[in-house]
Amino acid sequence: MYPTDLTVAAVVEKDGEYLFVEERAMGRRVFTQPGGHIETGETPEQAVVRETLEESGCTVECEDLIGVYLWIHPQTRQQFLRIVYAARFVACDESLQLDDGILSRHWLTLQDIEHRRRELRSPAVLRCVHDYVAGHRQSDTLLTGMLPLQQNVHRILASADLV
Repeated sequence: MYPTDLTVAAVVEKDGEYLFVEERAMGRRVFTQPGGHIETGETPEQAVVRETLEESGCTVECEDLIGVYLWIHPQTRQQFLRIVYAARFVACDESLQLDDGILSRHWLTLQDIEHRRRELRSPAVLRCVHDYVAGHRQSDTLLTGMLPLQQNVHRILASADLV
């Protein structure tokens, strides 16, 4: 069995469009929110801000926790635990070099995202946008006492929504 892959992601809305990145993953081209792994000594909020800048060239400010999502890959059974925050858009720097593997940055409407359902990295991508639109927010205390998160994955799994 694979270890659980712990990641963070940002739902960033600006003028009715959502920030997405196009990347190569699992042998195909996919669309997803900017995000990635938490580095040693980083809070999930700091990871969201850093990963969004590295993957999209956009500066954001982390706001509310939308939720924690668990997706299990149907073929490999790999578990992906995704901590997702709403983030406020500040600016984009077109001159920044994007992370390796990132093909481009996109601003997509909810309708665009739904039409690309088969091109999304996982079902959790659309689920967290729907939760954001519906106003779902989790208490910041959900993750309190679980730092460092990498050592408390089993406790986070217990609070995750299965996608």
